[in-house]
Amino acid sequence: MRVMLAEDSALLREGIRSLLTDEGHDVVAAYGTADELLSRLAAERPDVVVVDVRMPPTHTDEGVRAAVQIRERWPEVGILVLSQYVERQFAQVLLGDGARAVGYLLKDRVMGVDDFLDALDRVRSGGLVLDPDAVGQLFRDTTHRLEMLSEREREVLGLMAEGRTNAGIVRALFISTSAVEKHSNAIFDKLGLLAEDGYNRRVLAILRWLES
Repeated sequence: MRVMLAEDSALLREGIRSLLTDEGHDVVAAYGTADELLSRLAAERPDVVVVDVRMPPTHTDEGVRAAVQIRERWPEVGILVLSQYVERQFAQVLLGDGARAVGYLLKDRVMGVDDFLDALDRVRSGGLVLDPDAVGQLFRDTTHRLEMLSEREREVLGLMAEGRTNAGIVRALFISTSAVEKHSNAIFDKLGLLAEDGYNRRVLAILRWLES
């Protein structure tokens, strides 16, 4: 896998570079600013970009804006965002853009190397990866429709937001496939999402609580 990094912490940047290189990935470039990343992306053509949200010069949203530009100009490139914060606006952008080949992980919540590498592979394969804690924080901002969901339904919706299939949810919660389907249908019903051709109700469910 060809990977480009944008992370202003030199220690973290070099740590991720070493980790990915040791795992056999090709880290084609690693920069400390979003501008450097964008200036070289067309030439390097990575499979996935790993980008921090807050970088120089203002340390506010440089990484966010870079990620949006990458998605617009090079939609084939996967984007894995690493942040210390839950950036609600960026999550909306992620989910409003087809919700594919993107990931959002909180740095302090990445507990193991395998978890990070798995997220990278899933983004490379076109999947959606969201940190469960980030999802939980966003859940707390929802309105009455989401408050209608049971605790188990919230867990199922959170795992959907991580990009898991029904089979993946079965394994994570130790419940049956029929139970997952039952909870999914309850979520869609409570959020008022009808089965219509051309729409992904999983994505719409996440968008609903972001928009409410």
